[in-house]
Amino acid sequence: MGQQATTPVRTARLGKAVGPAPGAVSGAVLVLPGGDEVSTRRPSPFLPGTFVRALARSLARAGREEGLAVHPVHYRYRGWNGTEAHLAADANWAADEVVRRYGDVPVCLVGLDMGGRAALGAGGHEAVNSVVAIAPWLPEEGADEPVKQLVGRRVLIAHGTNDERCDPELSFRLAARAKKVNREVCRFEVHSDGHGLHQHRDEVLALTVDFALGALFGSPLSRPVEDALAAPPPIGLRMPLASGFGKSLRK
Repeated sequence: MGQQATTPVRTARLGKAVGPAPGAVSGAVLVLPGGDEVSTRRPSPFLPGTFVRALARSLARAGREEGLAVHPVHYRYRGWNGTEAHLAADANWAADEVVRRYGDVPVCLVGLDMGGRAALGAGGHEAVNSVVAIAPWLPEEGADEPVKQLVGRRVLIAHGTNDERCDPELSFRLAARAKKVNREVCRFEVHSDGHGLHQHRDEVLALTVDFALGALFGSPLSRPVEDALAAPPPIGLRMPLASGFGKSLRK
């Protein structure tokens, strides 16, 4: 009898560092792209979406002098897949891999769409000190989505008010629950923008860079972010992202 064929075990992987590699890594950002609610198909081997690529490039460029390594995460599967939570598990694996490669450096998880849910879900990893969830996909039964893993982390959520794919009200409710256990949570609303945040992409990129570099390296945060973190709910969870944010961050 011939040998029975075995199904190869799929593994997640870190994509190549975006931009010029820093000489010595002192912090890392893991960029988590979107996915599907249910799918066991392999994702594309390429970093998907112009917005995700723009996020990685902006972060790498802004953090290069600080020694920031920015890696996309390539998932095993396209889908979250219920209790398997494959994308969050892959984000956890990626944080482990950062520690293996670079040592004890702080990690920021930046996720878009289903990647935003993965970033929030993997926020409890011991190397993670901050999470950015942009237009996160969240289940309708949001009260079951955990938030205690976010204690001790800085958390930013940004969501377009006209998002028809991922209900912005669900991210507000999750932010409100997270704020009860962690004061370092803020949420910005991108008024009149949809899921792709096409109208205010530059502002969202600048907001993400400002927040991530502040969390990872202790650089001063912009005044709007400081105000959002300090404000009580619901004010700090419904902060409008001003048009032109990023052109004069420190003013």
